[in-house]
Amino acid sequence: MDNRLPWPDYFMRIAHLVAERSTCLRRKVGAVAVRDKRILATGYNGVPSGIAHCLDVGCLREQLGIPSGQRHELCRGLHAEQNVIIQAAVHGISIEGADIYCTTQPCLICAKMLINCKVKHIFFAQAYPDELSEAMVAEAGIAFELLTGTFGS
Repeated sequence: MDNRLPWPDYFMRIAHLVAERSTCLRRKVGAVAVRDKRILATGYNGVPSGIAHCLDVGCLREQLGIPSGQRHELCRGLHAEQNVIIQAAVHGISIEGADIYCTTQPCLICAKMLINCKVKHIFFAQAYPDELSEAMVAEAGIAFELLTGTFGS
């Protein structure tokens, strides 16, 4: 009998570990791209390379009083899903057909990017109220699944 951690739980735990690198003051998010049980790329939310971290200069969104889930363009950082796509691209790794494990349900912007990357499955550990994101992922035929369990620290 195999008592090992199931693959989805394993990769989600790794996504939570990746999130610990985040420099966001509001929410730490991690993402992992996986194909054939192999990690292709990881990403966490934070500012672009070479830019001062929000930990050091403060949160622009807090300063402007922007609620969570609104005006994504008014942020110094990138989302974890954006960074997993960028890391894969920088290193010449296709994530087409990959499963994506995210600590938080992707927003509309990230969902559209993942659709165009042709991922096959998006797992997330925490729901995020974005009905259009859910609808577009469903329309694209990508499996979208909330994983329940204790994954983070």
